[in-house]
Amino acid sequence: MNVAIIGNGVAGITAARHIRKLSDHQITVISDETEHHFSRTALMYVYMGHMTYQNIKPYEDWFWQKNRIDLVHGHVEAIDTDNQKLAISGGRAIGYDVLILATGSKPNKFGWPGQDLEGVQGLYSWQDLQAMEHNTKGISRGVIVGGGLIGIEVAEMLHSRRIPTTLLVREQQYWNNVLPVDEAQIIGRHIQQQQIDLRLGSELKEILADGNGRVRGVITGTGEEIPCQFVALTAGVSPNIEVVKRSNVATGRGVLVNDFFQTNIPNIYAIGDCAEFHEPKPLAPKVEQLWYTGKMHGEVVAHTICGNQTPYNRGVWFNSAKFFDIEYQTYGYVGNTLRPGEATLYWEHPEGRHCIRINYDAQSHVVNGFNLFGIRYRQEVCSRWIREGRTLDYVVQHLGEANFDPEFFRQYEPEIVKLYNQQNPGAPVVLKRERGIVGSQWSVVSGQ
Repeated sequence: MNVAIIGNGVAGITAARHIRKLSDHQITVISDETEHHFSRTALMYVYMGHMTYQNIKPYEDWFWQKNRIDLVHGHVEAIDTDNQKLAISGGRAIGYDVLILATGSKPNKFGWPGQDLEGVQGLYSWQDLQAMEHNTKGISRGVIVGGGLIGIEVAEMLHSRRIPTTLLVREQQYWNNVLPVDEAQIIGRHIQQQQIDLRLGSELKEILADGNGRVRGVITGTGEEIPCQFVALTAGVSPNIEVVKRSNVATGRGVLVNDFFQTNIPNIYAIGDCAEFHEPKPLAPKVEQLWYTGKMHGEVVAHTICGNQTPYNRGVWFNSAKFFDIEYQTYGYVGNTLRPGEATLYWEHPEGRHCIRINYDAQSHVVNGFNLFGIRYRQEVCSRWIREGRTLDYVVQHLGEANFDPEFFRQYEPEIVKLYNQQNPGAPVVLKRERGIVGSQWSVVSGQ
């Protein structure tokens, strides 16, 4: 059987690797981005000089031939579902028995005047990184439009080259369409401490041209003009499905799939950023655009294609990111506002760079999710507590189990327990410090 995969990101390559582990099928991966798979999350470090392109390739170049995975560097111009063929740039055609769509995402554009000027771009692909290298040489200011995770990466990239930067965020707090206000304020303050010109409640109205087809500034929603020579459009991404829309494969926002990643065409599947679930699980998004979910998609679809039909089960949601030097982790569900019947335990360090939020059901006290900033907790522990339906009092009593590295990282369990006891005075939790060979930990003396 011939399996063709469009896209060599983490979803497509994970599918290829696991299909090879499970079968002797012919595998062809087509990509117009790069010849070899690379770690997309590491693009910023190439710009910042910490890594090279060679460093961000997880596999040596000989890996593909050794594992009999054919790589085609080209653009898929059309998908012929009736004849099961792909039209590739340059007049080449590739046939398939099974097709996996793993075409990824593209930066959003919302029809701003001037959005196609030279010096205006998003940041997603290797080509985007190369364009950014060119577009930021010798500039005196950059403007970033959008307050998400890509926006903060671009801000750090420009900051690393000492390029003055303005960040336009239409929300009243940084990323508060995702983060609760307390956490959003922590990150907003931290961005400003890096000398980034953070403009909250500010929208892009127009991008101005210099008369030679290049950007010279922007106009905000209030009419203010900000001179700049580079504009990063980082107001989210959307599924990259232009070639799919011209085929018989059903699409919505993304390529519509069921729990097995099957499309409306029996032998065509879609995974990763481009896939949209017909019926997502409760509280789950229709389109999952995370590295780890793309990796899971690839492994699951490989099992189904190789004869072991396997439904997708993401498990407990998690994500992690870095806002300059403040690390962020989230496990389970923590919305930007509390849901009906939900309560929260929120602790913040007086310095305003560390916090822990634990959301739980107000009646049963079963924990729903965690937010952590500037503090590391173990994913497997937090996820297990959520899966097992552990209550808030149990979690508070056992917080030390989740501590990532008690020897080298400060522990905040006593402060969190103190806050918990203030809010729940009936049966206070009492801790004692236990010293060992590699440091010390807190253990529970008494509690509920």
